Amino acid sequence: MLVISIQSQVVHGHVGNSAAVYPMQAEGVNVAAVPTTLLSNHPRYPTLRGRVLDAELVADLLLGVEERGLVERGSVLLTGYLGSPANADVIADFVERALRRNPKLVYLCDPVIGDDGKVYVADGILDVIRKRLVPAATFIAPNQFELELLSGIAVNDASSLLAASAAIAAQGPRGVIATGCTLDDTQAGQVETILCQHEKLSRFATARLPIRPCGTGDLLSGLVAAGLAKGATVERAVRLAVDHVFAVLAHTHQAGSEEMCLVSPTG
Repeated sequence: MLVISIQSQVVHGHVGNSAAVYPMQAEGVNVAAVPTTLLSNHPRYPTLRGRVLDAELVADLLLGVEERGLVERGSVLLTGYLGSPANADVIADFVERALRRNPKLVYLCDPVIGDDGKVYVADGILDVIRKRLVPAATFIAPNQFELELLSGIAVNDASSLLAASAAIAAQGPRGVIATGCTLDDTQAGQVETILCQHEKLSRFATARLPIRPCGTGDLLSGLVAAGLAKGATVERAVRLAVDHVFAVLAHTHQAGSEEMCLVSPTG
C-alpha cells in the first residue's frame, strides 16, 4: 500500500503534505511525499518564509520517484497545491506518465484553487488543472467553490450539485467528492461532504464547529487516499475520512488551537 502524494510542505502547522502524510501513515499506508513548496507556515500568518520550489527541482524529484519504481508499486496518486504554473505542467506530465506505466493506479486530484469565492493560486494553474489533471483523474475532491469554478455551474442544491458533478464526470473522472458543502437543504449548523458517483449522491454531514483551521481539505483527501490504498470503496473511504476529520476538529476546538491537532496529548 503506497500513496504518492504531491503537495505543499510547511514547517509549522498542517497543510498539504504536512497535514496528510502522518495521518496516512497512521492508517498503515506508506507514503512517498513530494513537496511543491517549502514554507515556514501557511499564508494566514503575518509573515511567510521559504518559497515555491523550482519546477526543475520538482521534476527531478518526480524522476527519482520513477527511478525507484514507486509508480509501479503505488496504489494511489494524490495531488494537491501545485505552487506555480511551471510546477503544474511538470506534475501533469508526471501524472500522465504514471497512469500509462501503471493503469491500476488510482489518481485522486484535490484541485486546490481557492475558497469562499476567491481564487488564490497563480494565473495558469487553473488551466492546467482544468485541461490536464481533471480529465486524468479517477476522483476529484473540490470544495464547493472549486466545483463551481471547474464545472461552470452554480451549486446551491442537490440537483445543481449533480449537474456540476456530471459536467466533471463527462471529462473523465469516475466520481466527485465535494467538500465543505452548504446546500439549500443542509441542516442548520452542519456542513456536508458529498460523494457524487453514477448520478447518485452520498451525503456525509457533521456539525459545523466555530473554528476554521487551515488544511482540513488536505487532511480529508489524504485520508480518502489512504482508504482507497487499503482497498476500501470510495464511499467507505469518504465516510471514514469525514469521521476522522471531524474528530480532529473537535479535539482542535477543545484544545483552543489555531492549527489542527493531529496528535493527541499523552500523559
